[in-house]
Amino acid sequence: MKYMLLIMANSVDDNGGAAGCTVEDWMAYDKEVQDAGIMVSGESLADLVTATTVQVAADGARTVTDGPFAETREVLGGFYVIDVPDLDVALDWAARCPGARDGAIVVRPVADFGA
Repeated sequence: MKYMLLIMANSVDDNGGAAGCTVEDWMAYDKEVQDAGIMVSGESLADLVTATTVQVAADGARTVTDGPFAETREVLGGFYVIDVPDLDVALDWAARCPGARDGAIVVRPVADFGA
């Protein structure tokens, strides 16, 4: 079953990365996920200042603003999609993720509309 691991950082460093994690930490985790054969996809997101938010009103009017302007301290830093047997295994991989150290990993099953 496929699960998305959403990497939620509580804070970011000067380079926009998750505080408390080194590039080597991420490279090691990437290698571990790939070596285990469970990697479906994954990406790191560009700096938060590059974000754009789109909202569409009931009348169809579109509003585009710079930035996410969310009322939250968490920052979505990236994601992994993994293919593992069940939620328990997905949670184990989420706990190993470097982003879990100073943030949180949100684990969500990927919907399978063909099932």
